[in-house]
Amino acid sequence: MWFSSLVQGIKSTLKSEDTEGFFEIYVTRSCGYLWALFFKQLHIHPNVVTIVSIILGALSGYMFYYDDLSHTLWGIFLLIWANWYDCADGQLARMTGKKSLLGRILDGFAGDVWFFSIYFFISLRLTPSWDIWIWLLSAFAGFICHSKQCALADYYRNVHMFFQKGADKCELDSSEEQYRKMKALKWSKDWFEKIYLFFYARYTHSQEKMSPSCQHLLLTLKKKYGNQIPTELRQRFRVGSKPLMKYTNILTFDMRAGVLFISVLIKEPWLYMVFEVTVMNVIFFYMRNRHEKLCKEIELEAYK
Repeated sequence: MWFSSLVQGIKSTLKSEDTEGFFEIYVTRSCGYLWALFFKQLHIHPNVVTIVSIILGALSGYMFYYDDLSHTLWGIFLLIWANWYDCADGQLARMTGKKSLLGRILDGFAGDVWFFSIYFFISLRLTPSWDIWIWLLSAFAGFICHSKQCALADYYRNVHMFFQKGADKCELDSSEEQYRKMKALKWSKDWFEKIYLFFYARYTHSQEKMSPSCQHLLLTLKKKYGNQIPTELRQRFRVGSKPLMKYTNILTFDMRAGVLFISVLIKEPWLYMVFEVTVMNVIFFYMRNRHEKLCKEIELEAYK
């Protein structure tokens, strides 16, 4: 009885069950949910949880600078802990209704800080034997491969929720709209939000550039139906998109964290970066091609 109650509680704090896999719901999110309940009892703000998550993740990267087992295990534990808190902050915000612009900024910033620290300290660790080449590999794996994979995976989840729940219950934003909001704000009163929207609009634009067929589909549907997309089309997209959600989860945290842990445990951390550049990129392009194909098919159906 208590387990089913726990699962129901976890699911009530998810944005969408469609976008979460078995491992995410029953392992990652369950731990995050328990932490969220704990923080709720202590009246701790979600932003505080996010800041602690950032610190833990950054410390994890520092631990991977050392090659002894003790530091390695601490690094693994700290990164898992940081991820629990990263799950907990969003669940706590949805439980308590304490959502803010700063919270959204911090949440988007957290994972970047973790992995910047990880790439940096692994590169520093391997510099004596790899020289500049490890920095070049690290920069390519992190700034080019990793960042694009996470950005597109996040975008596809938001597109899926747009078709599943509608525009008012998802976080699918357009860069054009964000730029418009930014220009409407005054530096004297809203400088913080204006700076945020500048960078967020650029980030959203980068997501849109990677998904041209998806952009064409969204524009076509908006022109033809406005916000009243037929249920049949929405369901058709959801059916085609749902199998791709497992790839979005692979491209975010769990898979890359698992490979990272194995690579540092066997004292070959460079393998993680090679995995990022090879295997993760293959998954990225496969997911992207399937999603673009789906969007073209749905657009053809919309014209019928």
